[in-house]
Amino acid sequence: MIFEQKEIQLKPYKRGFHSITNFILNKLPEIKSIEKGFLKVFIKHTSASLTINEDADPSVRVDFESHFNKMIPENAPYYIHTYEGSDDMPAHLKASVLGCSIEIPITNGKLNLGTWQGIYLCEHRNYGGARKLVLSAFGAAM
Repeated sequence: MIFEQKEIQLKPYKRGFHSITNFILNKLPEIKSIEKGFLKVFIKHTSASLTINEDADPSVRVDFESHFNKMIPENAPYYIHTYEGSDDMPAHLKASVLGCSIEIPITNGKLNLGTWQGIYLCEHRNYGGARKLVLSAFGAAM
């Protein structure tokens, strides 16, 4: 049985949806030694989130940002938590909708994602800064 856990820091990203699959794989090469298992990725923030979706066409990530901004707008008159800026409360709501963690099967040393799937960092703040992720990979050794 293998269990690896690392805390990593992402560079600051602009607001939007960003592919981070390869960055995660480069930071956790131990995945290659797991025959069958799981990777759990957890983000330690309340105004950014994680999701898995199409990673082949970047326009999908642009459409995600456009849709979430329409679905959860800034400057809603009923927001009370506004002292950190107009993007803050919507960022918390978006993060809750998408979630703070994802789990992916590992099979024969590789993430067992679908053909078009990839991991997104969903940055919901205009200036969110560097984000921390906890990567936990576990499973049976090769």
